[in-house]
Amino acid sequence: MTHEWHKSGIKEGIEYAILTDDISKAWSGMSTREYKDYKNLRKESLRDNMTNTELVLNMLAEVSTTEISRNEKPQGLDKSRDVAKRGGSIAGNARKDLEKQLGKKVITKSNSKNHELLDE
Repeated sequence: MTHEWHKSGIKEGIEYAILTDDISKAWSGMSTREYKDYKNLRKESLRDNMTNTELVLNMLAEVSTTEISRNEKPQGLDKSRDVAKRGGSIAGNARKDLEKQLGKKVITKSNSKNHELLDE
């Protein structure tokens, strides 16, 4: 994904963070910071504290964004943000469909600190 962003003229640092937040918000409904706060994480890795379901949805959001970017070859932050939001929304729709089938939320407060099972 970062390789695609580099090809799109995205600068490392703040622009990568903006796109990452766009993807996260589109699939989970939360920015990266909000998601970390929800799981009560400070400096720990969010990815290392996701359940398998959360991780798979996050990966779906990332791969969808990457594939759309490869297909459309956006240039600049604005066009890349549109791609990030659309890629993330693919996983967001999958999350909502799964939650509807399960009758419960799949984003949990589980993290490695509270020793709840992350493997579901």
